[in-house]
Amino acid sequence: MVFPMVILKLVEWILYQLLANSCYRAAKKMRSYGFFFSKNLSLKSSSSSSLQQQQPPMYPSLTKCDLENRGFDTLVCDMNGVLLRSHSFFPYFMLVAFEGGSIFRAFFLLLSCPVLWVLNYEMKLRVMIFISFCGLKKKNMESVSRAVLPKFYLENLNAQAYDVLASAGSRVVFTSVPRVMVDGFLMEYLRVEGVVGTELLAVGDYFTGLISGSVLLQKHRGLNDYFGDTKPEIGLGTSSPHDHLFLSLCKEAYVANNEDMNNSSSIMPRNKYPKPLVFHDGRLAFFPTPLATLSMFLWLPLGILLAIFRLFVGILLPYKISIFLATWSGVVIRLKGQCPPSSTLRPRKGVLFVCTHRTLLDPVFLSTSLAKSLTAVTYSLSKMSEIIAPIRTVRLTRDRNRDGETMQRLLSEGDLVVCPEGTTCREPYLLRFSSLFAELADEIVPVAMNTCVSMFYGTTASGLKCLDPIFFLMNPSPSYYIHILEKMPRELTCAGGKSSHEVANYIQRQLGDALGFECTAFTRRDKYLMLAGNEGIVPDSTKRKKP
Repeated sequence: MVFPMVILKLVEWILYQLLANSCYRAAKKMRSYGFFFSKNLSLKSSSSSSLQQQQPPMYPSLTKCDLENRGFDTLVCDMNGVLLRSHSFFPYFMLVAFEGGSIFRAFFLLLSCPVLWVLNYEMKLRVMIFISFCGLKKKNMESVSRAVLPKFYLENLNAQAYDVLASAGSRVVFTSVPRVMVDGFLMEYLRVEGVVGTELLAVGDYFTGLISGSVLLQKHRGLNDYFGDTKPEIGLGTSSPHDHLFLSLCKEAYVANNEDMNNSSSIMPRNKYPKPLVFHDGRLAFFPTPLATLSMFLWLPLGILLAIFRLFVGILLPYKISIFLATWSGVVIRLKGQCPPSSTLRPRKGVLFVCTHRTLLDPVFLSTSLAKSLTAVTYSLSKMSEIIAPIRTVRLTRDRNRDGETMQRLLSEGDLVVCPEGTTCREPYLLRFSSLFAELADEIVPVAMNTCVSMFYGTTASGLKCLDPIFFLMNPSPSYYIHILEKMPRELTCAGGKSSHEVANYIQRQLGDALGFECTAFTRRDKYLMLAGNEGIVPDSTKRKKP
């Protein structure tokens, strides 16, 4: 009985807003229009001149804040419209609905946009919270908060507001949006000491979509409850009248003006991120505003058909024809360099191609671009990807001796592709290279690979890996950049006296320079611990427990 009552209460709120508030607003507008047209031209001119004589703003712009000697000051601010350049929180609710919930929840949230447009701020927030969180698992929200949202928060971070925030010794954020959506990012990336936001009601492991206490956080009340009679030294807010009471409780107050938000100086460049963004998860590669989300749903039926077409073209047709049809369908392949000639010293042993790892399709695109049959080794591959792969794939076991024997055998049969990072990385970073490959071959060809997508990412740490190639091929115009470097000189390999670690590190630096990427010491384990909360080891299904 609880759930039907919740639905009825929500419907009652919406009807009230639609029929009462909207009609009242419309009546006020009509009245003002009638009053306007009933006046003569002289009154019009006098009223327009009075509008031009605007009063100075109550609070100065945050760009006027002095950043010197703030190490002992306490700063309070809001997330939306201050730390973030956008004033609408809809895209972040859409990320929760799509990545944490399902595509159907995201579609329902999109359908609510016409209703949201006529609601006031509080009702709009309540409706978005209910649609995004009703029935959502807590662990799914934790995953989205940890692995998905930080990327979009960083890309939308207001650089000017962050400079003020970073100058303060103590930082507390007050926001009316659900605390679970922002506290992980604020504490890990912005080093905020406290986050006060709207709390959500949960039953067991699921959110109900309702607000705890049935009241959204009022920032000025939250500030009073948090600090008591103490006034924080700095307050940042918006120029909206709703923030004036909040800012009046601070010793110094500054506002983020729309003019400052639209300035290019408010955009946070990647190299100035508070913390490097190396890993992130989720399927959406774009900022899901209502218009962008609508475009995605309109593209989705065609995208699925196009992905199936591209997939079968790559599986069934010869290399030259498949490249032609893939290019015709919108796939962009840029190839630089050429395959080196086979060595005459060891004609019975294949060439080892050492590639950066962007998606599961890396070996496929390399094989297609070279019009050459290759064998790929990988640590984890779904059964579906193994079946549909147009090239031979062999699984490794993470047992160094066994994997070494397997790769030696494969090299004796032909050319081999290996991705020593062990996992994919979306951002311009290279993970640490495993040194095993350097011990097995002297004929080593580094290959720098990179991808570009506009709608969906073709990788995931917590989702279904069998859908990775489908999502990549669903993009309107996915692109692959392949740069084949010169073959490693013999004196720089293990045969020339170098250690396997020296060879691996040298090739990593070479590939990083070719792509303009930064080399790191992060591993597959680091990635999965951060994004999925596990070590990323796929259990071998072929092993059966003995009774």
